[in-house]
Order: sequence, then C-alpha cells, then structure tokens
Amino acid sequence: MKHLFDSVSAKCSKMTTIAYSTSFSFGIKALDKKLHAPIYGIYGFVRFADEIVDTFHDYDKHRLFHKFKEDTIEAIESKISLNPILNSFQKVVNDYQIEWSLINTFLDSMEMDLNEEQSYDTDKYNKYILGSAEVVGLMCLKVFVNGDEEQYESLKPAAMSLGSAFQKVNFLRDANSDFSYLGRTYFPGVNMVEFSEEDKIKIESDIEEDFDDALEGIKNLPFSSRGGVYLAYIYYYNLFRKIKSLPSSRVMEERIRIPNKDKLALMVQSMIKNQLNLI
Repeated sequence: MKHLFDSVSAKCSKMTTIAYSTSFSFGIKALDKKLHAPIYGIYGFVRFADEIVDTFHDYDKHRLFHKFKEDTIEAIESKISLNPILNSFQKVVNDYQIEWSLINTFLDSMEMDLNEEQSYDTDKYNKYILGSAEVVGLMCLKVFVNGDEEQYESLKPAAMSLGSAFQKVNFLRDANSDFSYLGRTYFPGVNMVEFSEEDKIKIESDIEEDFDDALEGIKNLPFSSRGGVYLAYIYYYNLFRKIKSLPSSRVMEERIRIPNKDKLALMVQSMIKNQLNLI
C-alpha cells in the first residue's frame, strides 16, 4: 500500500509549502488540481535544501547538506525514501522525467551558500541564479508541459527568466537580513553598507527585463498551469513595484511585504484575467 505512504508524503510537501510561502501556496491553488501534488513536491525539496544552508547554524550544515544530497540520489534511484519530502520529490522526478542535471545544478548553488566567501562577482552571481532559481523554473515547466518536449524547449527561456526575476526580487527584499545576519552580498559590485539609489535602479532595470521576458512565456503555457503561474508572477511583480517605490535606505532597514489581504485581491483579479484570456 505504498500509495498511502505517497499520499502522506505529498501532504508533508503541501504543509511545507503552506508554512513557508503564502505566495506560492496561493499560486499552486490556482493551478489545475492534478498539478498541485507535483509542484508541492518540488517546492518542499527546494525549501528543505535552502533551510539547511540558511537556518541550521547550530548544526554541522556541511554534513547535513551532503547527507541530504546523498539521500536525494538514493530516493530517485530507489523510487522511495523514508524522508517524506524526498519521497514526494522522487515521485515527481520519476513521473515527469526531470533530468538529474537540473537537480544537481540546483544543489550546487545551494552548496555555494555554505562557503565562507559570501560576496559574488558576476560569474558567481549568474551561476547562483541559474542553480537556485532558473532550473527550479525548468523543473516546474517539466510538470506543466507533461512530456511535450517541443513545448518545453520553446518555453525554457521564459521559465528561466521568471525564476531569475523571482530570485532577484527575493535578494532585494531580503538584502538587509542576508547582509546583516548571514553576511551575504549577492549583487556583484554593490557595497551593501552604502547601498545607493543608483545601485537599486540598476538592479531593478535588470529585474524588469526578466519580468518582461517571462510574461511572454506565461501567455503560452497550457491553460492548466497558466493561471497559477500568472498569479505567482502578479504577486512578485507587485512586490517588485512596491520595492521600486521605496528609497534604497528602506530596503536596508526592513523586509518589504505584500499583505495577505492584498494578495487575495490580486488572486481574484488575476484569475478573472486568465479566465477571460486577458493576460
């Protein structure tokens, strides 16, 4: 009766998503119901990996991370794991034929956060964005197109741009905590002690391009996934607009948020636009 264990595992991934991200939880609810479990499975996996490198400071993070990677490989190869998050993830990987190269690229970026050197030049920044965000978008795209390789190849650039935009917005939103508490500076060539309006505008221009490229791809997604991805896009784009409206000093003083009541309003608006093909 492994299906019962798989069901319990899927619920664990869902609980993880709901606990850690209201934005992605709302976005997943707007997907076709058949897509919920696999996307929860992907989110649960990437969230656990991120937690190891970001929050487990009182533990041996290197050992935990490498054990997590070994357990991931074993789960995918064995098609089972007693870790419910990994059991849920391996099912998605095997059901949708997600390449190990995408998973390994993601894990490589997470491992970068274990290093003592916490400032990034342009090459490291691009490598980190690729692994931490763009390939996660590609994992989700594998689910959305359900084996249609031609559609996957055509939508890859947009999926990568969307992941990139989300991550860069996260970097801006979390700039204060990343720098103050974790000692990290992701944006290359930027002195976070003297984070200027010029720095902020340059970063925002780059993010705007990613959002523009991503939207064109969202319009061409299957209807089963378009509404949910568009909703996540709308949440992040509105967060981005709020950050843009504030001075650079505010970014380094607080974590900018979109209140849940505003997210609900955005959800209704985006669902109507999607249903009426007005995206």
